[in-house]
Amino acid sequence: MVTSLSRRGQLNTEVGRLERMLEIRAVEESIQTLYNDGHVRGSTHLANGQEAVSVGIASVLRPTDVVTCTYRGHAAALALGVTPEGVLGEICGRVIGCSGGIGGSMHLMDASVGLMPTFAIVGAGLPVAAGVALAAKLKNNDSVALTIFGDGSTNIGAFHETLNMASIFKLPVIFVIENNLYGEYTRINLSTPIVDLADRADSYAMRKEIVDGQDVDAVISAIESAVDFARAGNGPSLIEAKTYRYSGHSRSDPATYRTPGELDEWKKRDPLDIAANKLISKGALSEADLEKMKSDIADRVTEAIKTVLASDGPELSTLMQHVSAKG
Repeated sequence: MVTSLSRRGQLNTEVGRLERMLEIRAVEESIQTLYNDGHVRGSTHLANGQEAVSVGIASVLRPTDVVTCTYRGHAAALALGVTPEGVLGEICGRVIGCSGGIGGSMHLMDASVGLMPTFAIVGAGLPVAAGVALAAKLKNNDSVALTIFGDGSTNIGAFHETLNMASIFKLPVIFVIENNLYGEYTRINLSTPIVDLADRADSYAMRKEIVDGQDVDAVISAIESAVDFARAGNGPSLIEAKTYRYSGHSRSDPATYRTPGELDEWKKRDPLDIAANKLISKGALSEADLEKMKSDIADRVTEAIKTVLASDGPELSTLMQHVSAKG
C-alpha cells in the first residue's frame, strides 16, 4: 500500500521531483472539473504554476519537521506526500480524504508527513509554526518548522509579530513567502510599497534570501541553507520565492484584473518545463520518457478520482468528533 510517508522518498531524485510536480499539476487541473461536475462543495484555491516551491520545500524537510500553509495548500500537501486520493477525497468531502472528508479543500492535514491542518485565515499559520518551533527548541531537538504563506500575508499584524518573536528567541522556523504577485484580486504594487518582500526581514535582524520560485533546484538550495541554519540553533530565515499562480484567486475568479500578456509571459518559465528541460539536456530523461511519465500520471489521477467518487461521505455522527468543550 502506498502511504504518504512512503511517497516522500520519491523526492530523492531529480526525476522523482519532476514526477511529483507533474502529479500536482494533473491533480489540480482535475479539481476544476470535479467542481464543475458538482462533486466539490465550497471554494477551491489552486496553486498551478507554483509547484516548484512546494516540491523544493518537501525535498529538504524531514517527515518529523512541521509545515503550516494556507488554503492554497493542495500543492504543499501532495509535495509532502499526501496521496492524490487523500487530497481529492478531502476536497470532495469523502471519508477517504486525508481529514476524513470533514475539512474540505482548505483544511488538509497529514501528521505522518508533518502537515498541520491548512489554514483558511490569511497568515494564521505563521504564529502556529513559531509555536511548534518554540516547542522544538524547548525539547532541545533539531526539528524545524516551516510556514508557507502568500505575499498578502506580509501586510498583516501576525506576520510582523511572529517574525519579531522568532528573531528574539532564535526559533528554528523558516518563513516562506510564495510571492505570486496577487493578494486575492489585488496586485502587489497596489498594496505593498516595496518590491522585495524579503527586505522586511531586516527589521527583525533576520536572515533572508530571494529565490526564483519557478526553479525547483534554486528553491531546494535556499531551503537547505535555511534549514541547516535553523537546525544549528542560529534562528529563523525569511525566504521570498518569486512565483506566479496561473489560475485566479479561487474557483470562480477569471482573473480579468491581470495585465494583457502577463500570464503568457510567466508560462514561458513554467516550473515543469524548466525541470524537464534540465533533465533532457543532460540525458537523464528523453522526450519519450517525459510523455510516458505524463500519461502514467494522468492514468493514476483518473483512477484516484474513480476511487474517491466511489467512496462514502462522512456520517452525520462524525460531526462532533474531534470537538471538545469544558463546562
